[in-house]
Amino acid sequence: MGGGAYAPLAYFFVALAVAAFVVETWAFVDAITRPPQAYTASGKQTKQIWLIILGVAFVLGLYAAVYGGVTSILSVAAFVAAAIYLADVRPKVKEYRRGGGTSNGPYGPW
Repeated sequence: MGGGAYAPLAYFFVALAVAAFVVETWAFVDAITRPPQAYTASGKQTKQIWLIILGVAFVLGLYAAVYGGVTSILSVAAFVAAAIYLADVRPKVKEYRRGGGTSNGPYGPW
């Protein structure tokens, strides 16, 4: 990393890149585990589109975490994509239930 007056700042950016990579990994793994019907049922983009977006974000996050390049605009865009998925898409997709609920009444299961 190098010494000097900027060494603490360099360590901070590496820690920031690793934290962003953890968020991007969480979003990518969560998107993989959700069924494709959940995305269309909730009115969001398809699962394939989200997997492409989050896959690219995962690769960019991995690069930033390994080489400490968190200051790149691509790293910021990758984090923003993962944050949008986790804040907007994941709650809607998480509500989806398989099978359509055969024994559910208006207030829950019978």
